[in-house]
Amino acid sequence: MQTFKNTAAAPIVLQIADRIVENRAYLSEIDGKIGDGDHGVNMAKGFGIAAERLKGQDMTLGKSFDLLGSVLMNEIGGSMGPLYGVMFTEFGEKLEGQDDIGPDTFSAMLHAGLEGIQSIGSAKVGDKTLLDALVPAIEAFDGTIASGASFGEALDKLVEAAETGRDSTLNLVAKIGRSARLGDRSLGVLDAGATSCAIILKELSLATKDRLH
Repeated sequence: MQTFKNTAAAPIVLQIADRIVENRAYLSEIDGKIGDGDHGVNMAKGFGIAAERLKGQDMTLGKSFDLLGSVLMNEIGGSMGPLYGVMFTEFGEKLEGQDDIGPDTFSAMLHAGLEGIQSIGSAKVGDKTLLDALVPAIEAFDGTIASGASFGEALDKLVEAAETGRDSTLNLVAKIGRSARLGDRSLGVLDAGATSCAIILKELSLATKDRLH
């Protein structure tokens, strides 16, 4: 069975941070169409702060996620900080004490993050939020593993499902948050949270695949 090491895996979080910072303008542009336009700025700020603190550190992936979660929860504004903050904090807690991370542990980590988000918000799939990318991605990962496929193949399916879920938000009416006030005018625009979630999951998957053995 394919696994990867929890130790010295802080570069995975650095890779995710680089991609979020790179997409700062794009995420804010999307958010500006139906939200307040600060999603990319806030995300880049939080991930950038965490990356600075992680550079050169010989930290486990679990500890790195915990640090990132803490920064997002406590040091950035906007509505997404607490949601992603709790997700990454839960990721970190689930990996605590794990040496080798296999597909079962990876799935448990994803589910813990999802449950954390659901514990502080009322959104569900179809409400035009990050859950439209996250939930199908987790389901695709679990389904692929259950079919007997490899960890690497399941990560590919996770990315595909996250991006399909992201794209599905084009045809959804926002039910939660600032954009919900627009009603049908929120149609035809991607959700910024689902877009950033798809970016995060893709980078997490690519960085994980590079470490599988």
